[in-house]
Amino acid sequence: MKNIILLHGAIGAASQFEPLKALLKEKYNVFTFNFSGHDKTPFQTNFGIEQFALELESFIAGHKLVQPAIFGYSMGGYVALSLAHIKPDLLGSIITLGTKWEWSPEIAQKEIQMLDAKTIAEKVPKYADVLMTRHGNDWEKVLQKTADMMLKLGDGNLLDEAAFSTIQQKVLIGLADKDTMVTLNETTKVFKQLKTADMFMLPASKHPLEMINTPLLAAIIENFLK
Repeated sequence: MKNIILLHGAIGAASQFEPLKALLKEKYNVFTFNFSGHDKTPFQTNFGIEQFALELESFIAGHKLVQPAIFGYSMGGYVALSLAHIKPDLLGSIITLGTKWEWSPEIAQKEIQMLDAKTIAEKVPKYADVLMTRHGNDWEKVLQKTADMMLKLGDGNLLDEAAFSTIQQKVLIGLADKDTMVTLNETTKVFKQLKTADMFMLPASKHPLEMINTPLLAAIIENFLK
């Protein structure tokens, strides 16, 4: 069977992929792992896209995988294409969903407003409980470091047209039809900049992984990887 690695998003965790894993495991060897600092995984000295790309590279080497397929949700998609850019022969086909590709200082400032721990605890306590359960007592630290990562991306986007032009893998760029965080314009722009890419819109879905059409996503992944 083919190997596929599922990469979680910012402030997310590998455990969120259980429904998708259940649908894919009959046809694929499905691998997941937590980026450092997430789901009680120890923090490393660095926190951000470059560090997470190194961790993906290390995971592949540690499991002796040869050009595994990648599904990257949100930040996971950005990590996957970043690694494909710097290590052209390491990955197989890549599928992304809900990845934020466009960054500027203004966009970063807007995004980090949703990462204020005090506001979340006061206004969305149930979500604060989810983050506490997922990340433990470090949940506020995860939010702060994620905000710092976004500000860094705002100051200098790691993936631009020149970077996308170097990526040789087949890539399937996806967007949920009701995603309010990622725009159709930025998704289409990246689709057009990649050499070998297709694009899909996932219906009846929002940005959060728990609010997507998982059976349809699994079918799309399977069809793309045939």
